[in-house]
Amino acid sequence: MSDHDAHLLRALHDEHAEALFAHALRLVNGDRQRAEDLVQETLLRAWRHPASLDPRRGSVRAWLFTTARNLAIDAWRRRSSRVGEVYTDELPEPPPAVDETERAVEAWTVAEALNRLSPTHREVLVECFYQGRSVTEAATRLGVPPGTVKSRTHYALRSLRLVLAEMGVTG
Repeated sequence: MSDHDAHLLRALHDEHAEALFAHALRLVNGDRQRAEDLVQETLLRAWRHPASLDPRRGSVRAWLFTTARNLAIDAWRRRSSRVGEVYTDELPEPPPAVDETERAVEAWTVAEALNRLSPTHREVLVECFYQGRSVTEAATRLGVPPGTVKSRTHYALRSLRLVLAEMGVTG
């Protein structure tokens, strides 16, 4: 850093640091350490981009405040996107064992419920849920418009819920 750069940075700090710190303090809800870091990073950006501080481009203070605000937003986004770490001395519980008998009974119950639906309701559910086709693909296979597939799916699911309720299935 040259003497001129150091003098410029010192002058920038002397003129704007107090107001910038107060602004940064508001941005970080009173956390003094984060506010100090924000001021430091803002002044570092000013030093790295001296052309941004040309008074002909606008107010130097406005640039500093905007930069501090953007840095605070970026820091907040980084913190909120991180998943918090969990420390424990215990191992996590193993996943529950799959009860094949229960799965077979569930499959039989759903198959029985599907058989009680009308053929148009059953075929739309089979196409969309069991075959994994999109609305457009199911519409093409069934020879009906996509809107018909959507409405049939809605009413088929409603009917399936009723049939399952009649069969004593809850939840």
